[in-house]
Amino acid sequence: MENLRVLLQENLNIDFVSAVLSNPRTKGNAVKVKVRPLMKKDTLFFQLETFRGNQAFHKNLEPSQAVEELLVCMEDMRQLQMETKSQSYTVLVSKKGKVTVKKKAQTKPVKMVSLVHNRKKHYILEEGRAVPFLVDLGVMTKEGKIIHSRFDKFRQINRFLEFVEDVLPELPKDRELTILDFGCGKSYLTFAMYYYLHELKGYDICIIGLDLKSEVIRHCNALSERYGYEKLKFLEGNIADYTGVDAVDMVVTLHACDTATDFALAKAVGWNAKVILSVPCCQHEVNGQIASDVLAPVLEYGLIKERMAALVTDAMRAQYLEREGYRTQILEFIDMEHTPKNILIRAVKTGKRRENHEAVRACEEALHISPMLGKLLNGTEENRS
Repeated sequence: MENLRVLLQENLNIDFVSAVLSNPRTKGNAVKVKVRPLMKKDTLFFQLETFRGNQAFHKNLEPSQAVEELLVCMEDMRQLQMETKSQSYTVLVSKKGKVTVKKKAQTKPVKMVSLVHNRKKHYILEEGRAVPFLVDLGVMTKEGKIIHSRFDKFRQINRFLEFVEDVLPELPKDRELTILDFGCGKSYLTFAMYYYLHELKGYDICIIGLDLKSEVIRHCNALSERYGYEKLKFLEGNIADYTGVDAVDMVVTLHACDTATDFALAKAVGWNAKVILSVPCCQHEVNGQIASDVLAPVLEYGLIKERMAALVTDAMRAQYLEREGYRTQILEFIDMEHTPKNILIRAVKTGKRRENHEAVRACEEALHISPMLGKLLNGTEENRS
């Protein structure tokens, strides 16, 4: 691929506009890589955005590093489309590794991308527009300015609303929607959901927040009444014991501790909820069970075992939901630098059950685990937390 190396070395400069690597040879690897230039402290970098499954990973590399990284990526890609100010390139790689480069001059002016690294992001709840609950919860000033120490919370709220926005096509708009938020806590995201769906999007919704802390419930109900949110109410209670509704459109469970998440997910399945959004927390159960002769050297380290157990827990939850007829994704909720609890499980009811029983059972046996959600859905565990 020496001719490709030369091509990249000659074009990864200030005149570079964009590139897309696509058409992978191997399933399970990156499906696409996008490249864009950016400037950091007067130094030109190239950002590689690599797409794997439902996730995107980013690297900011200097030109020489970017060349080497892209050459590695192209070992599994069949095509590269690259644009510069003056030229358009199509690079094709054959099965035998032969590189063909097609080049043509740009016939129209090329729109240059911004080289600013931290471009202003568009948020669903915009800075400069005061939102009452964000003011009362200490995230915004009365003038709509984000309080610096709470900016991470502001970003988290908007990130969550992006996930809600993505599932709106799955929810009917011609009737009242019922949404349950288990373990709502201080209810930043509960208020955000109501404000976004009802005030901004015009949905007829009833949201119920459930938590065990009576003082928190009283405070949240007082705020809801102050804002005139007639169909947003908070109740004190346990996830497993709640029976206040017969049907639910969306179930949200954010940072419900350990198996409380499992009871919430089982409830959602039982209600035939169309959408489930879950950010798990404190996954201790599998950590106390997981064992493997093959992985024994790895599991010897407590921190590694804890993290592996948490990842296995959430992956198994996703598999159980797939088996119940949900299209399930595991997504990054918020950047790892802000919180280690950054996984969100998003499940949308399709009715198409995944026949994964044998594979899931084999995994359970290999790791000597028996996760709570599997037992609840199989009816082998009493409905108690």
